[in-house]
Amino acid sequence: MKAVQLTEFGGPEVLHVVEIERPIPKGHEVLIEIKAIGVNYADTARREGQYVVKTTLPFIPGAEIAGVVVEVGDKVTTVKPGTRVVTLIESAGYAEYAVTDERTLIPLPEQLDFQHAVALPLQGLSAYHILKTMGRLEKGESVLVHAAAGGVGTIAVQLAKLFGAGQVIATASSTDKLELAREMGADVLVNYTEPDWEKQVLEATGGRGVNVALEMVGGEVFNKTLKCLATFGRLVVFGAASGEQSRLYPGALMARNQSVIGFFLPQIMRKPELLQPSLVELLTYLGEGKLKLTIGGVFPLEDAANVHRLLQSRKTKGKLILEP
Repeated sequence: MKAVQLTEFGGPEVLHVVEIERPIPKGHEVLIEIKAIGVNYADTARREGQYVVKTTLPFIPGAEIAGVVVEVGDKVTTVKPGTRVVTLIESAGYAEYAVTDERTLIPLPEQLDFQHAVALPLQGLSAYHILKTMGRLEKGESVLVHAAAGGVGTIAVQLAKLFGAGQVIATASSTDKLELAREMGADVLVNYTEPDWEKQVLEATGGRGVNVALEMVGGEVFNKTLKCLATFGRLVVFGAASGEQSRLYPGALMARNQSVIGFFLPQIMRKPELLQPSLVELLTYLGEGKLKLTIGGVFPLEDAANVHRLLQSRKTKGKLILEP
């Protein structure tokens, strides 16, 4: 089968299409013929050797796949060949086939296509738990969503409104991206390429600051976001897309009882009591038409390197998808 592999860390050029043996499911494993692959910043961090956990080479990126079960291990009891599914895996999703444990599978409703299905798990669950579990968003509170036209951002804007946020402030780098955020439900639009964007956020809140902020850029964006926090405000960090590290002085948080919180989705996935109800809630919103998934582009597997370049250019909107 075809797969996209890296044997050294570096830029998008280290991604190469290779021919490898198709995996064989054993025990509780199933073999999935992959129809759609979600591309995420975690994949670029893996490629650069900058991921939260160590990446061992050679490595096949890809944690988010949708497809059809084509073969099952001898202990599988919950799924049969032919079942349409979406799932999150540790790695090896940039391929034509992948194996995973039957207990990780999410069956797809007939009306949900593979492309939209693969746009939900990683970014939908991330947005959900950043806001609700880590950010502890309460009704009537204000929320700041950076990169609001991206995969997590478009979902976070919608979920914040569904969770009862009183004000959602969206930032993005262009007029068309900000317009997309407005369509998703954002109340206030701020272009973060403007040098005084943090002042605009404070003005929008009457000088109080935001109750919850979502931050995944790092560096100066982190520093300015911290200035936007209200008393008792929570800043949730879930990435560092700029590659810049931030410097935090913990004592500065004390005066206004503020919190800086880290978020890493695999920790949520290890807690079924958190994972399963949130998945059901997201799928319900999707089925009822309350949640829209934005597809930013669909590309062949062989274009993985170019898709990484697009993602890191910050010029894309919505979810980027690879297809074998």
